[in-house]
Amino acid sequence: MSLASGTANGHGKEAALYEEQKSKISKVRTELGQLSGKSALYCSDASIARYLIARNWDVKKATKMLKKTLKWRSEYKPDEIRWDDISDEAETGKIYRSDYFDKSGRSILVMRPGCQNTKNANGQVKYLVYCMENAILNLPQGQDQMVWLIDFAGFNLGNLSIHVTKLTADVLQGHYPERLGVAILYNAPKFFEPFWKMASPLLEKKTRNKVKFVYSDRPESMKIIEELFNMDELECAFGGKNPATFNINDYAMRMREDDKKMPSFWSPENSALASEPYLMNNQKLEESSSLGVKAEETESEKREETDTTSEKRKESETEYEKEEETLTESSTVEQKSLPGEDSAPAADKNGP
Repeated sequence: MSLASGTANGHGKEAALYEEQKSKISKVRTELGQLSGKSALYCSDASIARYLIARNWDVKKATKMLKKTLKWRSEYKPDEIRWDDISDEAETGKIYRSDYFDKSGRSILVMRPGCQNTKNANGQVKYLVYCMENAILNLPQGQDQMVWLIDFAGFNLGNLSIHVTKLTADVLQGHYPERLGVAILYNAPKFFEPFWKMASPLLEKKTRNKVKFVYSDRPESMKIIEELFNMDELECAFGGKNPATFNINDYAMRMREDDKKMPSFWSPENSALASEPYLMNNQKLEESSSLGVKAEETESEKREETDTTSEKRKESETEYEKEEETLTESSTVEQKSLPGEDSAPAADKNGP
């Protein structure tokens, strides 16, 4: 088989896969039934696709998961949380969105657990939700994931909490699937290792694989940082050249300006974004078709990669579902009492 014919065959399979994925998105939309308001805006093609990816493209399981999120969003109203609702949680800079992106254009949430300033688990989760919504609001067009940069400076045993970790895992995996691109754990102390062994099973395998441990005194691990970020923009605390530090007053101004954007993001006038068609791999299919015979993988390599990926996804899904019932049961009770529940659903870049 010639390289050209092999490439054409590969594109044909990709096209067939793309059509199958679009068909499954349509099936989920049918299963959801008639939606209105923010629920309709939330359920863009890209949003539905993220739930399908999280459930290995199983329509029934993805629909069940998405329905839970729609219920959660209607009750918790994450997109209606405003700066003044959570400003006390933000004072120390324990979580904030950077004013720069990584090389892939992903929003960056800087986290400093050593700066924890409250003991209210519900308040902590509410602030995380606010930060997630803000990071999504600021995603560039065509990008739907974010990066977590977790700095362990000042971290001690008193900052460890399995309870908060459970709540966080449930919110992240249950209601923000495929939003996390990578999480960098920077200079985690030795005593964190036993905690990580206890906490990591709370994460599905796919999420655990996105967690990278980086140490400033290990050049090989610092390469991860260099590959992901523009070092001139990255803060000095993570080995970059940017001397900027967190300033609560400046950050409050930024967030209040962003708060003003949220209502229009969820307005009916913005529905055009929600109706944008699903594009497989950010239009890579179309781009590869125009490049002609540039493919380097053989058909056997593609099959092997597909089989391996499928096995990993099934393994991850089974593992997560064993944990899901326990997580949901414990965190649902907690979230029902979260303050500010009169606040609405979260913004979804790529739809809206």
